Amino acid sequence: MISARNITLAYGKRVLFDEVNINFTKGNCYGVIGANGAGKSTFLKILSGEIEPNKGAVEITPGERMSFLRQNQFEFDETTVLNTVLMGHKKMWEVMHEREAIYAKADFSEEDGIRAGELEGEFGEMGGYTAESDAATLLSSLGIKDDMHNSLMKDIPSNMKVRVLLAQALFGNPDILLLDEPTNGLDIETIGWLENFLADYENIVLVVSHDRHFLDTVCTHVADVDRAKIKVFTGNYTFWYESSQLMSRQINDKNKKVEEKRQALIDFIARFSANASKSKQATSRKKALEKLTVEEIEPSNRKYPGIIFQPLREVGNQILNVENLKKSVDGRVLFDKVSFSVNKGEKIAFLSKDPSAVTAFFEIINDNETAEAGKFEWGTTITKAYLPVENNEFFTEGLNLMDWLRQFVPSHVTDADEPFIRGFLGKMLFSGDDIMKKTNVLSGGEKVRCMVSRMMLQNPNLIVLDQPTNHLDLESIQSFNEGCNIFPGIVLLTSHDHTFMQTVANRIIELTPKGIIDRLMTFDEYMEDKRVKELREEMYA
Repeated sequence: MISARNITLAYGKRVLFDEVNINFTKGNCYGVIGANGAGKSTFLKILSGEIEPNKGAVEITPGERMSFLRQNQFEFDETTVLNTVLMGHKKMWEVMHEREAIYAKADFSEEDGIRAGELEGEFGEMGGYTAESDAATLLSSLGIKDDMHNSLMKDIPSNMKVRVLLAQALFGNPDILLLDEPTNGLDIETIGWLENFLADYENIVLVVSHDRHFLDTVCTHVADVDRAKIKVFTGNYTFWYESSQLMSRQINDKNKKVEEKRQALIDFIARFSANASKSKQATSRKKALEKLTVEEIEPSNRKYPGIIFQPLREVGNQILNVENLKKSVDGRVLFDKVSFSVNKGEKIAFLSKDPSAVTAFFEIINDNETAEAGKFEWGTTITKAYLPVENNEFFTEGLNLMDWLRQFVPSHVTDADEPFIRGFLGKMLFSGDDIMKKTNVLSGGEKVRCMVSRMMLQNPNLIVLDQPTNHLDLESIQSFNEGCNIFPGIVLLTSHDHTFMQTVANRIIELTPKGIIDRLMTFDEYMEDKRVKELREEMYA
């Protein structure tokens, strides 16, 4: 078990945590959630000992080993990939080196023999004799090929370094595992492997992630960081979100009888508990939900932005036609033979094993890049709005938010006065003095919210979204997802967020160097389809 006792931390007048008391117990996986800046990552650093609180202490059951996902990619530059993983088990690494040092002695004494025997015992108990093969298996599971295992960390790509550090954290079955954004830099298949790994994990896991599908798959509990406190709720993220929203609606609906409200909550818990049997963490989550009482459900006091795209006109019959598009970078073919047409009612998820391929495609159809071959044509009825993955070029002048958004007012708007502009900024939670904030000091999440305000202002009937969840907190992601679900126009998107792709898209197009795979199905159906799996292997071979 790991416990936080009276944890208090403040930076000047800003109080992150005030007398936090919380226990985390074996067999549970806790999703640590909270708005950007609430202190999720800081709390994990307090638990790991990296940050010392102003007051309070962290208590760990004696003899238990903690491991955490390191964020510094350069910390192990002069170490081989395999040894970096082995160093994740600090005690075993120390025993290994002391053992080797004794055996290397020229004057091996009787005392050395006794100590060597002790070390051999410790080494065996910790799984030392299979450590290298275990580490190699872990690396391979995370997509790091054998020929990289003996390379120095400084010589491998940065996206591979992230995976090695994740393998380091997972290595050796730690009793307490702290993971801050573990899915960053992972592809869909590797995220799936990690979900299965953690769903079967029998010790304590605390994870910070903005990936709702990941949280839903692995978490038995949610630890909500809000207003300098942390409260633990039974269930995964979706259960926490839906139950807190239900409670909020019931509190606002004063006409309903108390007993009717209570019965609605009981029915909701029972329904969700039944659904838990389909999850990988079925047993522990279902048992926890069955013990849950109505009194434990509380409304969320979070603020959710209002992301609503309202088209001025409906799309016509011709939307987008693409013929034989090709794009290469430095001799590497990103995609080729890309031909398709977009039809009414479609919301299309684009994907590729090369993440830069979809970005290049979106940049081409938005006239920011040119294709090597082929052409595309938009229908005359289309009013599109584009959210690029990189947005720094939009924030170079240091305007206040009012003046920044005003420059994007479309020609059809004749009354773009201050209340009109404030309305769009207010939907994205910029209120009061926030609107006078300069754009050159905005955080990544604030910039994305500004870009979404700009999109809503266009009244588009087609939206193009390149990694829309980047930099956003869970509240904004949830609102963005729901906004796309109810949007009556066309959506073209790509995202690392599994839930976003699954709940929005009704068609999947995968861009490959040998053409496209195009299917009218959901994202999950696409990833599980046997014929699609065979085609993907052929296309990337």
